[in-house]
This record gives sequence, structure tokens and C-alpha cells, in this order.
Amino acid sequence: MATTPYDAVLIVSFGGPEGPDDVLPFLENVLRGKNVPRERMLEVAHHYEQFGGVSPLNAQNRALISALEVELAERGPRLPVYFGNRNWHPLLPATLRRMRDDGVNRALAFFTSAYSSYSGCRQYREDIERAQSEVGPDAPRIDKLRAFFNHPGFIRPMVERTREALGAIPPERRAAARLVFTAHSIPSAMAANCRYESQLHEAGRLVAASLGHEPWQVVYQSRSGPPSQPWLEPDVCDSLRALRAAGATDAVLVPIGFLSDHMEIMFDLDTEARRLCEQLGLNLVRARTVGSHPEFVRMIRELIVERMDGGERPALGDFGPSHDVCPADCCLSGRPAPAIHGNRGG
Repeated sequence: MATTPYDAVLIVSFGGPEGPDDVLPFLENVLRGKNVPRERMLEVAHHYEQFGGVSPLNAQNRALISALEVELAERGPRLPVYFGNRNWHPLLPATLRRMRDDGVNRALAFFTSAYSSYSGCRQYREDIERAQSEVGPDAPRIDKLRAFFNHPGFIRPMVERTREALGAIPPERRAAARLVFTAHSIPSAMAANCRYESQLHEAGRLVAASLGHEPWQVVYQSRSGPPSQPWLEPDVCDSLRALRAAGATDAVLVPIGFLSDHMEIMFDLDTEARRLCEQLGLNLVRARTVGSHPEFVRMIRELIVERMDGGERPALGDFGPSHDVCPADCCLSGRPAPAIHGNRGG
């Protein structure tokens, strides 16, 4: 198969504040057009203030990019790697202008979400389209790499992270410890239009099966919508209360819905959930996210190579590999779609 003429890689992520003065403007970007009370925004701002107004997300993405640059330099293809965010600098329009000025014509985009959903996939594609429209007709074309929730390069590192966390449980209690896989909650109407829930359950099943560990469940965290709007449940803290009430003594939180230890991990799990477990008398261990695990970095390269040259498309379990080009009705938001103009990438 002939090589597709890609000349760059674009890492696309959510973005986060990198100082106290960034927090409110960042949150205003995040919540623009959403029915979230200002009181809730200020509450989340306080979460960031507890950590100096700095989200670790951008730094963690830069570490991932540095590792990927080394991987591509050593094993090819030798493509430059760019970084663009939805909500904070470097913002996608500025990144696409830089790519255009550098002579990039067509790039492959890696989204920092393993799963299919509006907020984790389609919305990023819409962000790219807006940026392309803003940059103009000579903006680079961007094609998205496939979802990787069941790729061995994601699952195997998560098995390793989970095994490491289980190792912190006393041996005589380890088999009974509950694995609690966490992911960001999304509105139920959004979930009805995508495979987010089923993909999360499959990823959790694959990790638990690899470990031969039966007591496991998928729960959700970090909801931000109004109380009147249904979101995916159960909530992580409600689930921890229920586990303790049922007699559990140990729980391992595995944030399988996230790729890095950013604010939703540091506050919602390491602060709120841990404080709750201390009150309940439930021993809590939190597994690390995949981060820049070497096998995960190699997976990104493999996704690039398979898209450029064809060949093997690894996937564990029964779901098979995800599609390369998203259908027109893929991962709808559950609300009227915004008007988007520009060239749609794959």
C-alpha cells in the first residue's frame, strides 16, 4: 500500500491553566455556551487555587510529546509533533497557523481521549474545523487517529499500573479488594449517541481479566451539569460509600477514563475521594494513569504507522479496532449541533 503523504503529527488536548491569573479565563472558555451556574464555576476555580492555579495537564502533555518525538526520531516516521488545545494555550488556531507557516499540508491528530464520545472525539474535530476556518483555505488538513480504548498499547500499561496499586494492599486482603474503574461522567443524552459506556466497560473488563481479579465496577466522576440534567452514574463517592456499607475494606481506584494525572484526578480522587475514605475507614489506593508509559508512547507511533501504511490494526477483546474516519452521525452531542464550516478530517 502506498504511503499516505502526512508531514506532521498534532497532539490535541483539553488545556489547563498554568497560573492563578489563567484560572477564570480558562474556565470561562470551558463553560462558554453551557448551562453551568457561575457558583459552580467559582467552586471549580477554588479547586485549582488549592494547587496554585496550575493544572498539571499541559506539562504532562508536553512530557508525552517529548517522549513521542524521541520514539519517532529513533524508529520513524520522522514527523514533527505539534500541540494544540481546546480551552487554553497553545490554542488550536495558533497551532494550525504555525503548522501552515512551517509548510505542513496534512497531519495526523492524536486526541488525548481513548474513547468515543462527543466531548472526547467529535467536539475536538469541531474545534479543528473552527481553527481551520479561522486560519483560512491554506490551513493544513487534519485526519484523526482511531480510538484506542482496547489497543494492547493502552490496556497492558493499565494492567501494569493496576497490578502495582493492588500490590499496596496487604496480601491477605488483596483478592477481596474492589477494583473501581473511574471515568468522567457525561450527560446521559450524550452517552446515548456513542459507545462511551460500553467501551469503558470493555477496557475495565480487559484489565480485570488480565489480572484475574473479579470484584470490579465502572463508576463516574467530575460531573458539572445542573442537577436537573441526567448524567452517567454511579458517582465514585456514592460507590465508595456503598462498598464500605457492604463490608469492603480495600478499594483500588483505577482512572481508566483518563490518560494523565491532571486536576480531575488530583482533586476528585486524590483529595475528595481520599478524604471520604478516611472518614469511612475504607483503605483506598489509587492506580496511576497511563501517562507517558513507554508502551503507550510506542502505541501512538503504531497508530501513526498503521494509518500511513496500512497493515496490522491491533485490538484486544471482541470489539475490534475502531474506525479511522468518523461517520457523519458519530458521537452526536445530544443537543442541536453547532454550525461548523471548514474541511472535516478523518
